[in-house]
Amino acid sequence: MDKKSSNQQWMFVLVTTFLNFLGFSIIIPVIPFLVQKYEGNVGLVALYVGLILSSYAFCQFLAAPVLGMLSDRFGRKPILLISLLGSVIGYIFMGIGGSLAMLFLGRIIDGLTGGNISTVYAYVADITEPKDRGRFFGLLGAVGGLGFMVGPAIGGITGSLHLTAPLFIAAAVTALNTIWGLFVMKESLKEEHRLNKFELSHLNPFGAFSHLLSIKVLKVLFSVTFLYFFAATMFQGNLAVFSKDVLSWGPKDIGLLLFVVGIVDIFSQGFLTAKLMPVLGDVKLVIGGAILNAVGILLVGAQYFFHPILFTYGVIILLNIGDGLVQPALSSLISRSVEAKKQGRVSGANQSVMAISRVAGPLTAAFLYQFHKSLPYLGSSIVVFLALGLFIFFIPAIKSHEYPS
Repeated sequence: MDKKSSNQQWMFVLVTTFLNFLGFSIIIPVIPFLVQKYEGNVGLVALYVGLILSSYAFCQFLAAPVLGMLSDRFGRKPILLISLLGSVIGYIFMGIGGSLAMLFLGRIIDGLTGGNISTVYAYVADITEPKDRGRFFGLLGAVGGLGFMVGPAIGGITGSLHLTAPLFIAAAVTALNTIWGLFVMKESLKEEHRLNKFELSHLNPFGAFSHLLSIKVLKVLFSVTFLYFFAATMFQGNLAVFSKDVLSWGPKDIGLLLFVVGIVDIFSQGFLTAKLMPVLGDVKLVIGGAILNAVGILLVGAQYFFHPILFTYGVIILLNIGDGLVQPALSSLISRSVEAKKQGRVSGANQSVMAISRVAGPLTAAFLYQFHKSLPYLGSSIVVFLALGLFIFFIPAIKSHEYPS
């Protein structure tokens, strides 16, 4: 592969990651207001926001391991392009709107085809050495952070002009990226590393886990991932509603806060992780990052009682620095647990674990929110500490695992 072609592929991978996070975050400042447009009972807005986010995650849980196995069989390129096209259709349906049902339908379509990030991670695993993956996953996280930074800013500004504008913007840029990928993306999965055959039984999302869970270290890492992302989505799924109700913020205010989150993600995953990974290693980064994250989330909930704006931004920065250390380190440990021909499956299974946590997290947060507006954050912090305890207990097993080269 010549250098120009390689550079184009990397650019496409980075742009795709950027647009994935932009598309997700661009709707966050407006989604409570979109729901409120179709639901007259203000008390149910938090519940429906949680259900919409969870419907996407549940569909991704069903589809991600299957898409991962399909990419192991047929290659990364066709699966990635199909996933991007599904996102375009999902954004358009949400933008057309007209009812809560259309909002749900858009998220369901996007979720069922939502294999783009797992396929991107498998693609990067194909073209990098195992020892370098943590650094490259950190780079993907930094680019995702940039998308998460730009998305809410665009969503907040354009959503103030028209609530559906962010959705059509996300659809347009994702469609352009899909067309670009059709021409510049080269297949990364070599024929000798492909799954030999694909059977109807592989369409069972639970069956896709069966072989992977025979690897002890993956049981542990998937369990830690579930708990950690369950906690993260309790926080994320409720933050816009909490900001609207408790802090009396509008779309612009929420968008600006998430803009800062994106800046922190770029710093944490793109710079800090790259510097610390060779010195401390994956395991120590998970531990340190989880502690910062848990403490930060707990302090977010404390804003119910006092919320000076500098304190709000300070704790958001703290918890996102921690999150930026945990995510690439965990992804690296999971990727290095299997050989080349299983990278699609393990990436899909990992995305599926995160997806089911995204089903449970927002719903749990919405349930707790009814009793006290700070409860989702107290609960989220406790769960992060549980994930950390499980991870620490199994450190010997994690370190003794022989990573395939």
